[in-house]
Amino acid sequence: MDRNARVVFVCLHGAAKSVIAAAHFCRLAAERGLAAHAIAVGAEPDPEVTPAAAAGLLAEGIDVRAHRPRRVTPEDLAGAARVVSFGCDLDGLAPPGAVERWDDVPAVSDGFHAARAAILRRLPGLIAEMARAPR
Repeated sequence: MDRNARVVFVCLHGAAKSVIAAAHFCRLAAERGLAAHAIAVGAEPDPEVTPAAAAGLLAEGIDVRAHRPRRVTPEDLAGAARVVSFGCDLDGLAPPGAVERWDDVPAVSDGFHAARAAILRRLPGLIAEMARAPR
């Protein structure tokens, strides 16, 4: 795996699911000694992280209050080791077959803990796959 490997998490507003996923990915990758990082972006970004995501992550010691959602770019996707979408259609931005879809993650507005749990169930597999990737 490239030592600068990047995962791009994309949700509609770039303000909840992608933020939770990127924050926990970075934490888990660091714990495993994996030289990778993640970014959170949106297809139609909100001006700020949702209060539920910010409060839920802050309760876990992860402060994302300064994060400002931004629109996903073709450059974000082209340079990514992995792209994960939460219900966003990235046709025209990402090469065919380049996007892994996690569409079954519940909305953070329906409950932070349920969304977080669904994301955390998937992250260890993603990290393990990236750790096995050629360097």
